[in-house]
This record gives sequence, C-alpha cells and structure tokens, in this order.
Amino acid sequence: MHERLPCFLAGIPGLWNRPCKVIQPPTLAPKCKTPILRLAALTQDDSKGHGVIRQAARYDKAMKLVWQSKLVMLLVLPIAAADIVLQIHWWLVNAPQVAIWTVGLSLLFALVAGKAQSATPAGAVAGAAITAMLMFSSSKLPYAPWQTALAPILTLLVMTSLATRIGQGRKERLGTAEDRRGRRASQVAANLGVAALLCSDLVQSWLADNSWLSHLAFTPALLFSVSLAALAEAAADTVSSELGQALGGQPRMITTLRLVAPGTDGAISLTGTLAGVAAAGIVALAGSLALSGGFTMFWIASAGGVFGLFFDSLLGATLERRSWLNNDAVNFLSTASAAAFALGLLAIHR
Repeated sequence: MHERLPCFLAGIPGLWNRPCKVIQPPTLAPKCKTPILRLAALTQDDSKGHGVIRQAARYDKAMKLVWQSKLVMLLVLPIAAADIVLQIHWWLVNAPQVAIWTVGLSLLFALVAGKAQSATPAGAVAGAAITAMLMFSSSKLPYAPWQTALAPILTLLVMTSLATRIGQGRKERLGTAEDRRGRRASQVAANLGVAALLCSDLVQSWLADNSWLSHLAFTPALLFSVSLAALAEAAADTVSSELGQALGGQPRMITTLRLVAPGTDGAISLTGTLAGVAAAGIVALAGSLALSGGFTMFWIASAGGVFGLFFDSLLGATLERRSWLNNDAVNFLSTASAAAFALGLLAIHR
C-alpha cells in the first residue's frame, strides 16, 4: 500500500522517507475495443515503429468499408455454388470422370492451401469452389485435368504464396504484411471472382452469340482469354505488391511520381512492376499452353493482366486513398478491368 503513494508524497517528513517506486502502467491488450486504446497499445512497442501505426490505421479503415467485402462475396460465391451444382449434375450424366476429377482436385487444392496457410478455412473453401467452376468451364473431351484452368490457377497459387513469404520480416516492420492465417474468403472472391463469373455458361453463351465476336466461332477456346486475363491480373497485383515491398527501393505514387513510403496505396516501384508484368505473363503462358489457346490467348491475357495491374494502382492512388473503396473492392474492379481490356482486344483481333 505504501508503495502506491505518489512520488511527491514519498519524501515528505513524517511519512515514508524511502525512494519512490515507479509503478509502470499496465500494458494494454492489442485487441482493445476502441481505436484510440488499440492504437495506444500498439505504439507502446517502439521497435515496431510507424509500421504498426500504419497497420492499425489500415485496420480501422477496413472495418468501415467491410460491407464492400461482403458485397463481393455475395456477387461471386452464390453464383459459383449454383453453377457447380448444375455442372456436377451434367457431367455425372455425360462424363462422370470429369466430375470426379474436378471435385477431387478442387478439394485437394483447398486442403493444400489451408495446410500451407495460404488461406483461412473459409478462404480455402471459396478457392475450391472457384477452382471447380473454372475447371468445369474449361473441360473438354477427351478429358485431361492438366488441360483445364487448373494449370493457371496452380501457377497463380504457387507464385503468390512464394511472393507473400519473401521479405516477411521487412513487411511486418512496415505494417504491410499479410495475415499469417492466410487469405480470407472475401480476398479470394475479390481476386478470382471475376474470372469465375466470366466463365459461367450464361456469360459464355452471351459472348459467343455477340456479332462482334463472331470471328471466334471456330476458336471458342479463345473466349477463355477474358477469364485468363483476370487471373493474370490477380497474380500480377499480388506479386508486384509483395516483391516491391520486400525487394524494391523507395516507391513513387503513380499519379504524381512523388516518393512515398512503401505500402502506400497507389505506390509503384520498378522492381515490383517488372515482377508483376512477369507474373502476368507466366499465368497467361500456363493457361494458353493448357487450353491450347496459342500465342493469341497468351498475348491478349498478358496485355489484359498488365493493364489491370496499372489500373489497380490508379484506383489505389485515388479512390482507396480517400477511403471510398477497400482493398477487396479495388482488387475486384481491377480484375474486371483486365477482363474488359482483354475482351476489347478480342473484339478487334482478326
């Protein structure tokens, strides 16, 4: 009890003439309910510096725009689930081996992603559903699993997982590291959802019936270039961001070219950009080889992926920095822009 006296009372004659023991304030838990207390708790560890402050600010902004992540999931996952049910029924009747291989490999994909902590359990389930949808849409007889969309999806998974792990310590200090539990279902839907939606029977039928794509009547596989461009952009965005923060120098804002801190929305670096362009090309190459799309599919998907990469940075520098869009919405719109650009190239390609 005596030691809890304030310091100015400890030396008063007649009280306790003993050195005052400084009482350290209790450490606040990082998961405080209010943003102010949470930020105070995080900033007690000076070794983390401004990266932790930036991470707390990003968390608070994400909570305000979480409805956008839910909207992305609502747009993608119910359609994917319905499409899978219909596809399984059709293939079980006409070619059971396709349904068995597709469902089995998609579930294996989910298990591997979860085991490698590339995705949360919900994220792994969402990834399995989208993988199955893409595989069904790209299946043909005679059937071979490696001649489906499984090839570009696995390529994307391996590259993004490796890129996320490179320079993990530096990214944690900057406050830009991904959650160690892996990607959430909303992140999976935001990155892969556009590719899945575009390969649905409804959209594919609409594309095939359009007069401005009539020249593709004898090469229907080229229609998958649109979905492949969305996958290429998803890989390019993740790889450029992760490697740019881990290996790149001081990035610049895409709109003003001014030097900014690593991890800033809309920032680009030469290292990250080159890595993103390469990632888009690798995914496009994997898809074009697996689907026998040739050089046309490769360059259209690559161009769409690179276009979406820069569009992503532009959205980050404008709408995301103003807290009008969250990261899931930016990723969804960026993959959509890649697909739209590829669709335009398909329309004018002869």
